[in-house]
Parts: sequence; structure tokens; C-alpha cells
Amino acid sequence: MSTANIGRWAVNPAIRASRNGELAAVASREEDRARAFADEWDIPRAHGSYDALLADDEIDAVYIPLPNSLHREWTIRAAEAGKHVLCEKPLALTEAECRDMEEAAAANGVKLMEAFMYRFHPRTDRVLELVRSGTVGDVRMIRSAFTFRLTKPDNIRMDASLGGGALMDVGCYCVNVSRTIAGREPIEAQATATWAESGVDEQLVGTLRFDGGLIAQFDCALTLERREMYEVSGTEGYLTVPNAFLPGTEPAGVQEVRGRDREITHTVEGADEYLLMVEHFSDCVIGDLPPRYSPDEASRNMRVIEALYESARNGGTPVALAPRAARQVPTSAT
Repeated sequence: MSTANIGRWAVNPAIRASRNGELAAVASREEDRARAFADEWDIPRAHGSYDALLADDEIDAVYIPLPNSLHREWTIRAAEAGKHVLCEKPLALTEAECRDMEEAAAANGVKLMEAFMYRFHPRTDRVLELVRSGTVGDVRMIRSAFTFRLTKPDNIRMDASLGGGALMDVGCYCVNVSRTIAGREPIEAQATATWAESGVDEQLVGTLRFDGGLIAQFDCALTLERREMYEVSGTEGYLTVPNAFLPGTEPAGVQEVRGRDREITHTVEGADEYLLMVEHFSDCVIGDLPPRYSPDEASRNMRVIEALYESARNGGTPVALAPRAARQVPTSAT
């Protein structure tokens, strides 16, 4: 759904290469653009509207890489049309929107998953294995960064009305990886930001405080040279993960350091994380299985992002995050 670049260069090729999916149609608000895209990628059908795609009876699931502000509307409409949805991150603009989408998917008996592709790379699994096994001891600090430099001021990431901003575009990865490594939710969020004239955060630095003395700090930006990394520090050592979210398909490493004399590089075979993501999602659709990452997990990530924005807009005042119980989502009667 749309001819966005993320689909063009990453997800579309992954679907075409997958063992269990077929790239059957593309939709754009302009039929000529849809047709040109379909011709470029040898896609059988092109639709001149998103509604036409949802009305296509031969489509089982849709991938939505639309601007963030449109995720809720088109995910709900897709669910109501009986289509399973793989939606780009962040899932929505707010936690409440995520809940609306989760409820619509459940009510219509379709799968919904947020497209955080890095979670499907085997290196992510290896990092979690090392952390959970106590390799670095008691984890007390997580640092991460994801920055790149936008050169076009009219890019949608600079448009507040479309849900742009550094935290929404790349900082969301840092929030997600911090929560994933911690294995629990933060109890406090704090942030400071530099705001662009358009109203979006062009740079943001955040701190998440967890119980047990664990702190996660990160920075994200649309104005700096590209950086993507995270580091997990514990009482017995630390792990460093370069090219953290987009490692490519070459072998990927994790650097383990313990003391001054022990340094180990853990190397994981290369993989196409987009391919692994779409294959997992298709497996869930075909086998009627719950996705590895639920819409509730996405709403929890968005809850933290909202708290960081609240703090940044109030001069860096910390925002408490009360514990949130698991939600009971109504399901369809069929």
C-alpha cells in the first residue's frame, strides 16, 4: 500500500524472495504511479487507490509503509476488509491509536504486526542469549544511537502533521531495543530535544529508568552523520553492537569485553532481516499463529515514546510511567 522507498528497496524484494508469500498487487493514490511501480517490479496488478487494493479478493495481507499519521486509518480499514496487516514502525502516533488498531484486528480476525525488522536478525537473538545467560553479569546500562542527516527539507520526516521527527523515525528503534534487552518496561522517561522550524524534533536525547538500577540512554537525530549502535553494560563486562539495526546481509558481529584482557567477537551468519520478517508474518497468517511481536508490545513502545515527548516539551522534566497490566482485547465471534 503505497510506492514508498522502504517498500521499493527492502520489503518488496523480501516478499518476492520469500518461501511463502507472493507480491501480487500495489496501490497508490495515483494510478499512473502504481502502474509504473508495478511495471518496474513485475507486479501483476496495480490499483489507483488504497480502497481498490482492499477490495481485491485475491489479496490476503497488506504491507503499509504510509506516513505515520495514516497508519491507524488504513490498518483499521484493512482489518475491516479482512486483510492481515504488516505495518511500518512506529505502529501509530499514540498508544491509544495502537489500541484501536489492535482491537480492529482482533474484532475482524486478522493478524497485525509492527515491522521492526531488526528483531528478526539472528544477531539480535544472539545478543539476547548472551544477556540472558549472564555473560556480562547484572545489566546496569544500555546505550544506543540512531542518527542520519536529512538533506531535503520537504522530506515527510520533517512534517509534524504526518508524524515526523527523529524519535518517531529512528529513536523508536533505540526505545525498542532498550525495552527488549531490559526485558521489562521503564518506570520513568526523560528527554531533551532540538526542535526544527516545522515543529518536529530534529535531535533528541532520552533517558529511560528501569527498576533494579538499570538505566538506558540514547540519542537520535535527523541532522547528524549516520550512526547506529547499541551497547549493553553489566557488572562483569559489556557488549557492543555496530550497525545495529541495518547490518546488511554480510556476517554480523557482537563484541564482548570482560576486564582488560578478554575480548571476544561473536560472529553471526549474514541474513536478510526483511526476508525473515515477512516470512514470519506469512507463517502466522497461513498457520493462524500469533506473531512473535504483538500489537500490545507496539503500544507499550509508543507509550514510552509519548512520555519522552512529554518530557522534552516540558524542559526535560521526568515523566513517571506507572505499571500497565496486560490488556484483554475483544476478539471476533468467528
